[in-house]
Amino acid sequence: MPKRKIVIIILIALLCVFGLVFVLFGLGSKEPVKDVELEFWGVFDDADVYESFINDFNKEYPRIEIEYHKKISSTYEKDLLEAMASGRGPDIFMLHNTWLPRYEDKIWAAPLELITFKEVQDNFVDVVVNDFIIDNYVCALPLSVDTLALYYNKDIFNTNGIPQPAETWEDFLSDVEKITVKDERGNIIKAGAALGTARNINRSTDILSLLMLQSGAQMVNSEKTKAIFDESVDFDGENFCPGQRAFEFYTDFTNPLKSVYTWNTRMHYSIDAFYEGKTAMMFNYAYHFPTVQTKAPYLNFDVASMPQIKGSIKDINYANYWGLTVSHNCQDSREAWQFIVWLTNKENSQKYLEITKRPTARRDLVFWQKDDPDMGIFAEQALTAYSWYQVDNSSIETVLADMIESVVLGEATIREAIEKAANQVTSLMK
Repeated sequence: MPKRKIVIIILIALLCVFGLVFVLFGLGSKEPVKDVELEFWGVFDDADVYESFINDFNKEYPRIEIEYHKKISSTYEKDLLEAMASGRGPDIFMLHNTWLPRYEDKIWAAPLELITFKEVQDNFVDVVVNDFIIDNYVCALPLSVDTLALYYNKDIFNTNGIPQPAETWEDFLSDVEKITVKDERGNIIKAGAALGTARNINRSTDILSLLMLQSGAQMVNSEKTKAIFDESVDFDGENFCPGQRAFEFYTDFTNPLKSVYTWNTRMHYSIDAFYEGKTAMMFNYAYHFPTVQTKAPYLNFDVASMPQIKGSIKDINYANYWGLTVSHNCQDSREAWQFIVWLTNKENSQKYLEITKRPTARRDLVFWQKDDPDMGIFAEQALTAYSWYQVDNSSIETVLADMIESVVLGEATIREAIEKAANQVTSLMK
């Protein structure tokens, strides 16, 4: 037999063998070769939010079954860690944007053939890249990114002749002074803003972190081994501590000797004070918009962009959000990531945002959402959202709250308190 015919027969035989392998083992196919069952844990969304998504996903991937469970937020992380330690728990779960340092060794990153660093960089807002990518591998993907914004009582503003909320902190101070009402003994009857303390202000440490970032403070060093928000910097020939300056600005609102004194530890909790009409302004996230509407359906309020430092070259806002990731205990991590990438694509993200009334995490949906009367502000702010590396966000929140209270209660100076807090955060990082 001629050599050429032998070669042709061998090639045909090899092609048949490879074809058989592809058929039997599913190589090159997006479908798994076996039925896959994946457990998905969420925190705030009810099961009906994901029902239609899971049904649509099953039409495209009929061999991958997703079962969603809503968990109690107050015990979520405890339940999650206990389940992981015992080799159980979810395959897919929600990860807060500050948790990755503690969960890096507990999750699978996304396979590069499903999603790349460049795709996340192009399609999601910048803070997602900073929070959820390690060594160019995607570790989590969000459906929404929330940011702090200014909630204000329009009736109080109208009564005081203030047509628009402040865009800068300088104008904000003026509004606070104009609105705050005190009796003859100096007791606050109506507060201009809920600002300055720790435990009776919702997300107080987030607000302070934002002020520090806006002031130019570096929260941790580049090696992520030390907290440096207490350190001084040289700028235009001036040596100053931006973190300390921001901290002083924050606590001035509780100082009776300051013209902006408007808050103290005896005031109602910030959200309650706002819906009761006892304070004109508070800072909070989009997820509290329905909270205020439910508690005070007749309250004439609105939301505005977070104030910025006058003359700053860029806006800085503060992010708080969750991403979806895959547990190391998952035996079918590729299929789990297949669902996450599918769920967070543009089309499905838009459907999710329409259902949940939350702000977008995708930059290619900002223009679509920016004219929304409730979520538009938050959607635009996501483009300029920042966070900072926290090795243990819960412990750091306690450290910063204690730092604030020590100054408000007169137990420490600004410098003493911020240096102590920085040392405590550094100890957590070791």
